[in-house]
Amino acid sequence: MSPTPILTTHIDDLPVSVYETNAHAGQAAAEDAAAFLKETLEARGQANVILATGNSQLSFLERLRAIPGLDWSKVNIFHMDEYLGIDPAHPASFPLFLQRHFLEYLDPPVSAFYPVPGQHPDPEQACREYEALLRAHPVDLCALGIGENGHLAFNDPPYADFNDPVWMKVVQLDEASRRQQVGEGHFPDMDAVPTHALTLTIPALLAARKVLAIVPEARKAQAVQKSLYGPITDACPGSILRQTAHALLYLDRNSAALAFPNL
Repeated sequence: MSPTPILTTHIDDLPVSVYETNAHAGQAAAEDAAAFLKETLEARGQANVILATGNSQLSFLERLRAIPGLDWSKVNIFHMDEYLGIDPAHPASFPLFLQRHFLEYLDPPVSAFYPVPGQHPDPEQACREYEALLRAHPVDLCALGIGENGHLAFNDPPYADFNDPVWMKVVQLDEASRRQQVGEGHFPDMDAVPTHALTLTIPALLAARKVLAIVPEARKAQAVQKSLYGPITDACPGSILRQTAHALLYLDRNSAALAFPNL
């Protein structure tokens, strides 16, 4: 049985659902994602998906990989970002995260997985090639999170651009983003966190036909509040979701605590 939200509302164009727990939010988002993908496969015979990584996405990914009846052999998987120059075997590598927490569980395996090439000898060329790949595979579903500093993918507040002319670029990581990676346990300290990454831009993420934003955990509460009630500005990249009618936001009680204090 699908979990029942404890609150549903709209903030501008954005539907928002709040669930009691992280697990419930992840389950609801996964079931919605699976239903949309099944419809897409029935209508088109193939689907293209962008998935986020990070600890806040685990409940969603764990539920999605277990939903029966999805023919993953007809699905292409993209993801959002990767540290520049990181060893693909490093525990913090985002393609490795997806392999360990999602892809290796799928039966049948996906049609194709396209990792962001963080070790490409020419990062600018890597960006152009990945953008061309995305444009050749128009994305049906994008499942993303909101970072502790409001970022979408690695579009951090100092560098985010709602009207970015490219779909992938090299970025310098904001200190808050790097601290988040330490806090999640992916690196032992700040010195170990890379300073640059390749990221899909905001226009690339929002080009998907449907966008699911899965944002649980208390550490995201301030970013959620700013995204929902602050100015719509690239100083808080998550705020653009309020102008994205094809997006849905899934919160748990903890991440909604500041935005909806009377829950």
